[in-house]
Amino acid sequence: MSPSQAQTFPDMWVDPQDDPRDHGQIEVVDERTNLREYLRVYRITLRMKTDGLTPEQLATRSVPPSTMSLLGLVRHLAKVERDWFRLRAAGEDGPRLYWSEADPDQAFGGAVADESVVAEAFADWEREIAFAEAFVEEHPDLGEVYTYRDSDTISLRELLLHMVEEYARHCGHADLLRECVDGRTGQ
Repeated sequence: MSPSQAQTFPDMWVDPQDDPRDHGQIEVVDERTNLREYLRVYRITLRMKTDGLTPEQLATRSVPPSTMSLLGLVRHLAKVERDWFRLRAAGEDGPRLYWSEADPDQAFGGAVADESVVAEAFADWEREIAFAEAFVEEHPDLGEVYTYRDSDTISLRELLLHMVEEYARHCGHADLLRECVDGRTGQ
């Protein structure tokens, strides 16, 4: 629902019946389902906070000297998804997104108001989410441990918890950034 459409609850982001994060009844489920659901909801929340904005609005910085923007958050989370699921857990060999030794802040610093930069960021983010979801689907054991950087380890449980924490923090940032862009708050 676009912000210009009439809402029953205008103080909310979307009316409860239109909220794509709601999956119906609240039920008691297993730990794996809970972790996956929390992560799913936070990913949707970030998408909601970026919907309907121009490249200029997406690239709007928060407060100087911060380089944080909604577009920067999308780029950062594409990088985080790739780093943890593809490069560390799956052990794939490939480049990191939006990062280099010379410029470790590329995710935010390179988030400029350009349609192609926006399209690339969302395509990268969606691709890395799809990989992560498929990876988790293929690995049912939350206790499975992955070794990266030759000796560091992380279990799937820890990885999913880390991703929930990462998205929770950045969705809070997205709330504030979106409010700065067009005054929308909430939910």
